[in-house]
Formats: sequence, C-alpha cells, structure tokens
Amino acid sequence: MDLQEAVARAAEARDARALAELRRAVDAEVEAAARSSGFRERAAAFRAISQLHYRDKNELLRRGLEDESPACRGSALLSLEALSRDHPGDVNAVRPLLHTMATADPNGAVRRLAVMALRNGSPQADTLTLLAHLAEEADDKELRGAAQTVHRALRQKQTQSRR
Repeated sequence: MDLQEAVARAAEARDARALAELRRAVDAEVEAAARSSGFRERAAAFRAISQLHYRDKNELLRRGLEDESPACRGSALLSLEALSRDHPGDVNAVRPLLHTMATADPNGAVRRLAVMALRNGSPQADTLTLLAHLAEEADDKELRGAAQTVHRALRQKQTQSRR
C-alpha cells in the first residue's frame, strides 16, 4: 500500500485499530518520504503524519518545520496544528521555533500557519507579547489578522484557566 492510499483509507477508518494497522503498514514509507530529495514527497509525508494520526512522529515534524521548502514547512505546520488540538505540549515543545517562524520566515503563508499553530499551545506571556506585536506591527494584513485572532483566543484560554 502506498502513502496516498493509506491516507485515503485513514479518512474512512472507523476505529483506532484500523488506523493503527494503516500506520504500521506505511510507517517505513512515511519515514522514507520525509527524507526524500523531492519536496513534494517530503510535504506529503509531513501532511500524512496528522492524517494518519501519528502521535510518535514529533521529531520528524520538527525536521519538517526546519525544511528548506516552504511547502514542507507548511505541511509540517498543518500537521502540528491538527495533532496539537488536544495536546498543547506538542506546540509548547517547539514554541521558540514557532516564534521564529511567525516573525522571520521568508514565506508569508508559513508565518501565518506558525501563528495558527500557536493557538493550540499554552497562553504563555512571551507568545502573547509576540502575537500582540504582530497584530499591531506586521506588514502583512493577513498575518496581523491571524495574530489578532490567536492572541484573543489565547487570552480567553488564559482567563478560563485562572477561574
């Protein structure tokens, strides 16, 4: 079974056991694709990590966040965002890298995706400060809007956790 077929089957999987079997069947292929010289294969591998619900590929995702290709960085960010919705520790573990990506990545879409991934982390002061700054000062209107939205969501999360 190839990676695309596994991802398609994962979308139809009804239970955790079927998903686990799919992950086992393509584990080596995901690893190989993530190390491919072609950015399309790497991007597909990084995206497949969340589509197949891998919980043990954080180091591979981190490599994707540092990839030379914006497509690969974006795919890794999409997977990180999806996997971290119920696991804020995933975002917290790469928070400094996400901060750097949100402020300095040469690709605007990657900067916005980094901001969106920060939404699933803990509302830490350094992140809130960064987001407030981006919401006010970023040149990119879409980045300002994303930063404002995520800043508001994290403030709300912070207020709820204090109760």
